[in-house]
Amino acid sequence: MKAKAKRKNGGAKRAKSVPRRRQCGTMAVHHRLLEQYPSFRQNLLDMERLVARRMASGIAARTGGPTTIPVVVHVVFNTASENISDAQIKSQIAVLNKDYRAKNPDRSHTPAVWGGLVTDANIQFALASKDPNGNPTTGITRTHTNRASFGDDNSVKSSTTGGVNSWPSNKYLNIWVCTLGGGLLGYAQFPGGPPKTDGVVILNTAFGRNGTASAPFNRGRTATHEIGHWLNLHHIWGDTAHCEGTDFVDDTPNQQMPNFGKPHFPHITCGNGPNGDMFMNYMDYVDDAAMFMFATGQVARMTATLDGPRSTIGA
Repeated sequence: MKAKAKRKNGGAKRAKSVPRRRQCGTMAVHHRLLEQYPSFRQNLLDMERLVARRMASGIAARTGGPTTIPVVVHVVFNTASENISDAQIKSQIAVLNKDYRAKNPDRSHTPAVWGGLVTDANIQFALASKDPNGNPTTGITRTHTNRASFGDDNSVKSSTTGGVNSWPSNKYLNIWVCTLGGGLLGYAQFPGGPPKTDGVVILNTAFGRNGTASAPFNRGRTATHEIGHWLNLHHIWGDTAHCEGTDFVDDTPNQQMPNFGKPHFPHITCGNGPNGDMFMNYMDYVDDAAMFMFATGQVARMTATLDGPRSTIGA
């Protein structure tokens, strides 16, 4: 009788919609865009020169007050439950503002050997108060779609394919929240790509800390991870499985492949003992509860991005 009741109230169906392991579609999107837009490669080379200068300066984050990035959240929904609440959206913004300022309480779980690398990116986020026409806005749009789910093909970013068009990406961080297929939690676009698809996409059950957000991805860290890509951070293992990859950051140890779930410290791969993988970094694939830090070199990369290709956004 209990099993029947669970199926009847939709519990089994909801559980099936929540991926068991983190999966990010950013690199698949990235490689596809590089083939479609040849100028993207040159943009990336120019950006790496900016990063090198920032790294050489020895200054990671911008000085002075934090850079505030205006955000528009595009909720694209088919069913009522997918039309997530304002409260759920605001809970996600609150997470970002703690994670990117290194004010998240769980940063205290960082192993002592890396404690000195936990760095405040001096970046904060706020729902946009004015739309592209200068009118007051909540920073949230809501679009009903006939599509049951979307993939990593950017179709959620266009009204002609069942989604909604972006706001100008030189002024706003566009976040699309929808149902994703293929086990994806989200994907992002690196800086320097085509403006009309610039932004991040997040699974609606992995967004924020309340409402439909479901464990183990109910602490808002999927958005933290994907916005890291939007600010030019790569996966910490370098997207290979042979100890040859790089995330272009010197203070994150080389590791063989992504970590999942909640690993135990130390987890040693690629001869990186005695401390092993920095799996608690936001750019690994662990559960939300197991990731809680950006390293100094990563902050330098994000700052270089805000000084360069994303210099028109934020104040």
